[in-house]
Amino acid sequence: MKKLLVAVIIIGIAILMALTVPDKKAHKEAMMKAVKEYVDEEAEERGIADNGITRFGKNVVNKAIEGTLGTMLKVNNYYLFNTTHVKFKGKDQLLSIGMFGQVITFNKEMLREAIENAAVAKKEAKAEKKELKAKAKAEKKRLKEERKKQKKLEKEARKRARQEAKKKQENKK
Repeated sequence: MKKLLVAVIIIGIAILMALTVPDKKAHKEAMMKAVKEYVDEEAEERGIADNGITRFGKNVVNKAIEGTLGTMLKVNNYYLFNTTHVKFKGKDQLLSIGMFGQVITFNKEMLREAIENAAVAKKEAKAEKKELKAKAKAEKKRLKEERKKQKKLEKEARKRARQEAKKKQENKK
């Protein structure tokens, strides 16, 4: 009888866990709450006064991080619980675990590192995009120069052909 009761309790807990697994939105909200706390603590540590400019700066930072988190957060669902990760340089960093409708975020040091890594990854992607754009522009310029040279050669060939035709006509006379 005790074994049956234990089994029923375990099954009941498993069903409850499965029904209360938080979604990506809940993870993102929990991460943003942790980020806001982190930004506030950093502002306090640096002795930045809480004025309009500081609040504006915090809002800008929070919006930038929110955008980055929205695209970089990956949620792995394990039916009874789920986890969120941020991928940086091919390596997944675990940021939170969600179960029973709650999201547990890890220490702020890990969060800070993940945020910094995400910012670095975004800067690297931007630099790579800029580099690719510059290469494409250089290639386009090179092709334009080639076409210009080709047109010049064709023009010179037509000019020579006309001159030869003119010489032949003069020789016939």
